[in-house]
Amino acid sequence: MSISLTQRIQPPAALRFNEVVGLDVAKQALLFLAVDPSLAGVALAAPVGAGKSTLARAFAALLPDDAPFVELPLNVTEDRLIGGLDLEATLARGERVVEAGLLARAHGGVLYIDGLNLLDPGVAAHIMDAMARGVVHVERDGISAVHPARFRLIGAFDPSDGPVAGSLLDRIGLIIPFAPQGDAAIRAEVVRRNLRPAGAAETDEANDDAMLRALIELAREQLPQVAIRDEQMEALARLALSLGVEGNRADVFAVKAALASAALAGRADVSDADLEVAARLVLLPRATRSPQPAQVEQQPQPAPNLAPNPDHPADDPSNTPADQKQTPEQIEELLMSAVEADLPADLSNLPFATQRRGRTGSRGVALNDRRGRFVRAVPGPLRGHKIALLPTLLAAAPWQALRATAGDRLPDAVNHPAPVVRITREDIRVKRFRDKAGALFIFVVDASGSMALNRMREAKGATVRLLQNAYVHRDQVSLIAFRGRAAQVLLPPSQSVDRAKRELDVLPTGGGTPLASALWLAWQTVRQARSRGVEQATLVLMTDGRANVALDSAHPDSGEAGPEPAGADKEQIVRQVQQLARRIACDRINAVVIDTQAGYLSRGEARALAGYLNGRYVYLPNAKAHQIAEAI
Repeated sequence: MSISLTQRIQPPAALRFNEVVGLDVAKQALLFLAVDPSLAGVALAAPVGAGKSTLARAFAALLPDDAPFVELPLNVTEDRLIGGLDLEATLARGERVVEAGLLARAHGGVLYIDGLNLLDPGVAAHIMDAMARGVVHVERDGISAVHPARFRLIGAFDPSDGPVAGSLLDRIGLIIPFAPQGDAAIRAEVVRRNLRPAGAAETDEANDDAMLRALIELAREQLPQVAIRDEQMEALARLALSLGVEGNRADVFAVKAALASAALAGRADVSDADLEVAARLVLLPRATRSPQPAQVEQQPQPAPNLAPNPDHPADDPSNTPADQKQTPEQIEELLMSAVEADLPADLSNLPFATQRRGRTGSRGVALNDRRGRFVRAVPGPLRGHKIALLPTLLAAAPWQALRATAGDRLPDAVNHPAPVVRITREDIRVKRFRDKAGALFIFVVDASGSMALNRMREAKGATVRLLQNAYVHRDQVSLIAFRGRAAQVLLPPSQSVDRAKRELDVLPTGGGTPLASALWLAWQTVRQARSRGVEQATLVLMTDGRANVALDSAHPDSGEAGPEPAGADKEQIVRQVQQLARRIACDRINAVVIDTQAGYLSRGEARALAGYLNGRYVYLPNAKAHQIAEAI
């Protein structure tokens, strides 16, 4: 097939469901969702440009003609999401008119979210509430309303931007893990279909869509008649336990997926193939541990009665399907063999395994006047704020009759061609926003002594690991190294992975141990960050806790170690470290002391330092980057 220049300049046609290539597993899951909307939704992990939104729109075209398709923007406001007062209609009619939000508009159709892992927690909470209740409750701006909101959720996310909130992902029945596309032929076919001019092969594609709609409708009619045996349900539950799947919601979704698979195939009973596909789409993505070999307890079985009963033909063994003779343990073993091939060697690639292990999450929220999610309106001046128009009008409304009488004497109200809403300074309401409040992690690394190179290498690795999630969680990372006479800020608070790598590549090591200088510089860094609105800070000290350079002898231009301090000087240095550590603790700055000294050489200095800081002590003499990241 060749593509001419004339063809390339034609506007591309919207791809239909069957034309989308490279996402076969996702297409299968969407067909299950079309048959049984109680599966709630499909979560698709794929990078940017994989065709997620194209597939979602093509799927919506398979639903009844009146089924809506609503795309939810990530920066959606609460009133736009759940609904609120329709100001224009309210002013026109003279009575309060409630406008439905995006969740209600998706009722009976598809709600599509691209960037499921980047949703604001408040928005995600409203979505989960609507999915659980099937309605949206509007209680704001002095109005109260209930709108139906039963929709099929299609959520897409790029795993490199961070994981999806577990509470939201748990409510989505079918999950498609990320699978990189390595087939050149499929990639080439994607290009050909996207360059196809509008109108090409339109009749055949319309017929394909009509056939799919008919298949879905037949499967929906068949679904209530499909049967699943108790042994099969028990086998799915046993598999879920083996994979460490938490909660019973996944078990219900797995059974529903198996029933939908059988209905699409036109079967009246669930087969092993239906169980396998349900395990792959529901249970496998929720795995939190590698399965252990099943211990099948052998129970003595009574001798079967092989004599058929003529009055009951179903008792004849020759009429009994082979899979009905299987025990739950045998079915589980069959399913385990089927999913083990798809189980990744590193379970961190699965979303629920990551969340169970623990990760750096949202640090909290902070109120501000310029950005984030609008949460409330308060009286205030317009300078430096954004006006909350609706609350301002509501505050002014009760006084309009009185102000209209007084307004006849005002120059700006004379001969005005239209009704005037008179607003005074006391009516002004400004917006208050709630934004994610990220945390600041300050690595304070001992760059002196023979272990310095190893400490810095692992500290750099841990820094990069934390920065990889900085965009999602608003975190910042800083690095302070101390050696010679003074501590030095190598990396100011930053969210840039590239900058961190550049700044950390070259670092001199060796010399004295100015621990007091490092504590003082870390304390000042936190104070500066708090003045910019970063409230949460954590100091990560990689040191053996020993110090031999006093704070007042520190010189930023000197990298040479001074002579070994005398006894009195040592006491002064210890006092300085203790005083600074206690000051940091009084300012409620979190601290983690990672002891890098071998046990047989340690005299407990690092543990004592953690006590002065009121922090946590972690003994990692051979610390690795991933261990440090997990420890903090």
